[in-house]
Amino acid sequence: MEKPRLIFDAHLDISMNAMEYNRDQRWSLEDIRRSEINAPDDLPHRGRNTVCFPELRKGRIGIIVATQIARHSPKFHKLPGWRSPEQAWAHTQGQLCYYRAMEELGEMKQLKTRQELAAHAELWRSADDNQTPHLPIGYLLSLEGADSVLSWKHLEKSRADGLVALGPVHYGPGIYGHGTDDSGPLTAKGRELLKEIDRLGIILDVTHLCDESFADALSRFQGPVWASHHNCRALASWNRQLTDAQIRQLIERGAVIGMAFDAIMMVHQWRHLASKPEDFGLRIEKICEHIDHICQLAGNANHVGIGTDLDGGFGTEQTPLDLNSIADIATLQQLLQQRGYTATDVEGILSGNFLGFLQRHLP
Repeated sequence: MEKPRLIFDAHLDISMNAMEYNRDQRWSLEDIRRSEINAPDDLPHRGRNTVCFPELRKGRIGIIVATQIARHSPKFHKLPGWRSPEQAWAHTQGQLCYYRAMEELGEMKQLKTRQELAAHAELWRSADDNQTPHLPIGYLLSLEGADSVLSWKHLEKSRADGLVALGPVHYGPGIYGHGTDDSGPLTAKGRELLKEIDRLGIILDVTHLCDESFADALSRFQGPVWASHHNCRALASWNRQLTDAQIRQLIERGAVIGMAFDAIMMVHQWRHLASKPEDFGLRIEKICEHIDHICQLAGNANHVGIGTDLDGGFGTEQTPLDLNSIADIATLQQLLQQRGYTATDVEGILSGNFLGFLQRHLP
């Protein structure tokens, strides 16, 4: 089967896996899994990871949006996180240091401008399979949840460091608004945050905003918007997913929505830590239904892309049965072609739509 020439993944927690899960992303998938056989049973996805640099290259996933993430969880907070925003800030800076270290080794290359993005995309598209194992993985920097933003000077520093996109919240209540499984509009600081990211030319990532905060954000923010890793609530009934009305709003704003490969975001009635992919016969093709749904609402294939969220706190215990590695998402090319998508549509979904969006909004 012919491979895609390039896949763009709009959401990967590369540094979180390195810094919190102690995974050397340069290792092979097998070596990381074997190293965790006797690891503490602290996480259900130990030994089940799907992401590492060799597998990204194998799947020709040559450009990614790489995250920084650190939540603030004050006293008696129900969700895990850092006890102070200052600790969260320090943690995101450690994550940035990891990316810098990978750049020094030639494993990654940060992309900040339209020219850098276009050149790196062409590098991957023109490379043959003997060259891709040696190419750097291009990355754009994103902040998932803004609790670590201590002041607007700190945000300016992040922008100078190459921050391209920002999601104000993660799960539950946050400093700037309300996220998944919570309710309520943006906070007063959240409304100020929108003004600052607009001033700095940062993309607003609406992923994880609860319905009220989503509506509040879109009514106030006039800059570029995307949903880096978000599926359809019509096909996975959980407030983490986008309603049809929200999808239409994003389409009207010219947004691109990245399809996530977390089983809990793909099907109805998945029970966290209880359900298994085999309970649903879940396969990668299910993502095509989410893609179809967005394309039907849009009337075209221009507003959907890939934002896998793979190894974002889960592993193969919570992915499609035919996804052992992130490289397996390349099978989407054939699956979409079999559904009647044109070559142009498929190229857009796998990379072109997000790349085009960034060409319009990067400096």
